[in-house]
Amino acid sequence: MAKYRRGRINDAVAEELAVALREVREPKVIDNFVSITRAEVAPDLKFASIYFSCIGDSAKALEGLKKCTGMLRHHLAVHLNLRITPELHFVKDGSIEHGAYIAMKLKEIEKSDAEIKAAAERSSAESGDES
Repeated sequence: MAKYRRGRINDAVAEELAVALREVREPKVIDNFVSITRAEVAPDLKFASIYFSCIGDSAKALEGLKKCTGMLRHHLAVHLNLRITPELHFVKDGSIEHGAYIAMKLKEIEKSDAEIKAAAERSSAESGDES
C-alpha cells in the first residue's frame, strides 16, 4: 500500500472516530472530555492505535473507551469503505501536556531574562550616577 494512502486512511479513521465520540453515552468518556488526536493504522489494516487526549482522569477515560470499542469499530465499518475494519487500541497522547510544559518553561525563561535585563539596567544607571 502506498504511504500516502495509509496517511489518508489514518486521517479518515481519526476523523470518523471523532464524529463517533459525539454519539458515545459512556459516562467515563463524556465526563473526561475525550478527543481523538490521531490514528495509526497498521499496513495490513488489522490493527489501529488510536491516540486520545482528555481533560480529567485518563485512566477512567481509557476504561470508558475500551467499553465503547465495539460501537466505535461498528461506526468505522459503516462509514469507511475498508476491506477490514481494524481492531482499536487506545493510547493516551501526552503531547498536549508536553506542549503545556514547554510553554511554561519558556515563560519562566522569558521572565528570568526580563529580571536579568532590569537588574543590568539598574546597575548601569547606578554606575552612571557615580560619574
